[in-house]
Amino acid sequence: YKYVYDSVGNIVRSIDKMGRIVLPMETRKLLSLTEEGSAVEIYTDNDMVILKKYTPACLFCNSADDLIEYHGVRICQNCVKEMENLL
Repeated sequence: YKYVYDSVGNIVRSIDKMGRIVLPMETRKLLSLTEEGSAVEIYTDNDMVILKKYTPACLFCNSADDLIEYHGVRICQNCVKEMENLL
């Protein structure tokens, strides 16, 4: 694949008819997104589209440590303990 670069050296990619872009392999390797099904989060900030490697996190405190899943929601052990103390 032939890369096109802008004036500061960033890779420029076109969007296809279905709205897709291909992330360069170097970028995917850098972020460990090389497995099929790897997930990214998509944000917008003014005129920017931001892609971030998806990391599952606790719904309540955003921690990525000691997660359990309950009805499709990820909750860390610390928040589970805090909820138990409320009962």
